[in-house]
Amino acid sequence: MKVESYLYRSLDGKVQCLTCRHRCVLEEGRWGICRVRRNEGGRLYAYNYGLVSSVALDPIEKKPFHNFMPGSKALSFGSVSCNFRCQHCQNYTIAFADLSYPCREMSVDDVVEMFVETGADGIAWTYNEPAIWHEFAIDASVKVKKEGGYVVYVTNGYMSREALDQFVEERALDAANVDVKAFNEDFYRKVCKAKLSEVMDSVEYMHSRGIFLELTYLIIPTMNDSRDEIAAFAEWVCSLDRRIPVHFSRFHPDFKMTHLPPTPVETIEMAVEIAYDAGLEYVYAGNVWGHRFENTYCPRCGELLIEREGFFVRQIRLEGDRCPECGYRQNIVLGV
Repeated sequence: MKVESYLYRSLDGKVQCLTCRHRCVLEEGRWGICRVRRNEGGRLYAYNYGLVSSVALDPIEKKPFHNFMPGSKALSFGSVSCNFRCQHCQNYTIAFADLSYPCREMSVDDVVEMFVETGADGIAWTYNEPAIWHEFAIDASVKVKKEGGYVVYVTNGYMSREALDQFVEERALDAANVDVKAFNEDFYRKVCKAKLSEVMDSVEYMHSRGIFLELTYLIIPTMNDSRDEIAAFAEWVCSLDRRIPVHFSRFHPDFKMTHLPPTPVETIEMAVEIAYDAGLEYVYAGNVWGHRFENTYCPRCGELLIEREGFFVRQIRLEGDRCPECGYRQNIVLGV
């Protein structure tokens, strides 16, 4: 379904999209980097409104969120295309697809009805980049919030400030997990066709606007796995807020990076230790089923607070938002 974009400006026949940080300037008939927005007669139209490629009822831990609504279920939606071109994309069948990909057409009311019928606790915009699905995502999120559900974004961090402001003004976004692909500009330029500086600004702006944040860093052997790079990333997060949860996830070969090996578990453990040494309070090992760093521990006394096995929560030991052993207030959201 085609709708006029909620965020753009006219430039003498051209249009500038303000939905993501690429800020594409498009001549008549041209498509944006996202491949779902087009200039028609000096107006910008989004062609992906209500186009759903993927739907699943997932544990929130799968997104991954460990400190936001642990143990809850998120009805997860994806569409098509992306504003990045990551060579290691693990959802490339939809992220590199265009509008010809077979999708289900859904209305905002369909999303709300499915949310209620499945008994989900909230919804997640995920699988492909949700920022390029802005119009449908915000419209549906507003209605799901009215039904008492939470809303989360799983994102590459290229949402524009203007787009985030619209979510904040509507009180329609509770949390975001931002995938920080690496911590050097060369990686972003070559592998993602994007800029690290824009992602950093996005994370900092989300934090300033009160969005609950978790960050994921996928460690790719030989690409972004050096001690210095991981330490720089951890120090940046710590300078922003040491209570932001960080997930170091294990890479498995996919798409155009099948020549690289899976990340050694020892590398994940190294990253977790570096992050803790930098002063971060919540650090997790991702894609390492059954590892002790899947669990949540009290930053003050080390007490086991949330025990997990993979995506499943075995127990939550909290007194409100405090550690039952030492009383330290945790950065954990159990209700919205």
